[in-house]
Amino acid sequence: MSETYYEFGTAAERWDRAQLFFDAKEYLTAARILRGLVEEAPGQVAQRLLLARAYYHSAQLGRAESELRGVLELDPVESYAHLMLGRTLERQGRSAEAAPHLRIAAVMSGE
Repeated sequence: MSETYYEFGTAAERWDRAQLFFDAKEYLTAARILRGLVEEAPGQVAQRLLLARAYYHSAQLGRAESELRGVLELDPVESYAHLMLGRTLERQGRSAEAAPHLRIAAVMSGE
């Protein structure tokens, strides 16, 4: 895939651009930008979480699952990552695997 103007600029500019594309429901373009940001700084939870969400919304469930597991390795108490991982697994027909993550998310959010 050739580079486009989406990949140019500072990390902060690309982060802002990725958020704009995500908000516009242009999930594939947002994911394209976010992949580069995650490669540069794999320890940034916010970027990985938004990338996982972009993958989820564009039905790239295997990639979403992988990113969410990566987020949980970095931050095991990230309740939204547990919720998203549970929903991703459910959407793949893996309800038994999803249940613990959904319960964790519910407990962490006070439900």
